[in-house]
Amino acid sequence: MTATGTEAVAGAATGIDPGTERTRARPADVLPSPAAPACVSADVGEGHTPSVVAETSAKPSGAASEAASEAKQAARGPWVERLGRAGLVAQGVSYGLVGALALMLALGLGGEAESREGALRTLAGNTAGLAVLVALAIGFAGYAIWRLAQAIFDRDGEGTDGKGLAKRASRAGKAVIYAALCFTTVQIVLDGRRASSGGGEPTEDSATAGVLGWPAGRWIVLGVGVAILGVAGYQVWRAFSEKFMKDMETSRLSPAAETAVEALGITGLLARGVVFGLVGIFLVKAALEYDPDEAIGLDGALATLAGASYGSILLGLTAAGLVAYGLFCVVQARYRRI
Repeated sequence: MTATGTEAVAGAATGIDPGTERTRARPADVLPSPAAPACVSADVGEGHTPSVVAETSAKPSGAASEAASEAKQAARGPWVERLGRAGLVAQGVSYGLVGALALMLALGLGGEAESREGALRTLAGNTAGLAVLVALAIGFAGYAIWRLAQAIFDRDGEGTDGKGLAKRASRAGKAVIYAALCFTTVQIVLDGRRASSGGGEPTEDSATAGVLGWPAGRWIVLGVGVAILGVAGYQVWRAFSEKFMKDMETSRLSPAAETAVEALGITGLLARGVVFGLVGIFLVKAALEYDPDEAIGLDGALATLAGASYGSILLGLTAAGLVAYGLFCVVQARYRRI
């Protein structure tokens, strides 16, 4: 807007010519110049001032900023913390159930090598089991919301540098996984069927076969396999570095309790490293050999251990480690900083 146009707008708002402060502005003086911005309305001469129009046009952006601020504040509030703690309990129960079934198999007491989804289906045979599944579904949803708050609203203050964004992306991935697990659990509740019914539960090889049929599907499967191997290595690194204890409020633990928590964390993370490593290896093999039958999940990894030399020992140790990880998750629900 030219200097003359600016003075005219100011004069329209105050009724005084800014150039002389003596002459009342005439209607012609307040008409917007051709260079006037879009926020200045052409009906100024009908009793509307440009300042009012500009203020009105600024309201949507202000409302959006206020909504974003409120959402960020809510994401850092106590309810997200409560949901996260409930989610850690659900995570612990699901891993503990998988480990217990595998441990029973290793000890010759029945049991099965199950994925978490398969283990959850074993609870669907009675009313009490269905009630537990409903509680777990709520917990999985809470876990997903907590991780999403970390990823989108940076609840933990990781920042926007490369390292911070990588951590936030990892937490977004966990949110997706647990949202899917929540959905699966709800489906199991609605079906109300036993695991033994085998009612069309998708398998890893069928899913892999579908992806291999996509353009560049082999490379997608290979990339997923390599990523899972990276996750496996990260679990082992966390176990030996004991970095996981930095998230714990150790001041609330006695020395003996702190040692016990460390032992649970190390054992559990090593067990996760083993099963994730097997899943990753077989996915990479499926991609390289273009054979979806090579793909396995958590249940397949445990079955692979059971079929190996000294299989009952290897399976028993890994199963005990998964039970330990489940207990560690429950302890985190109480003592982790969230």
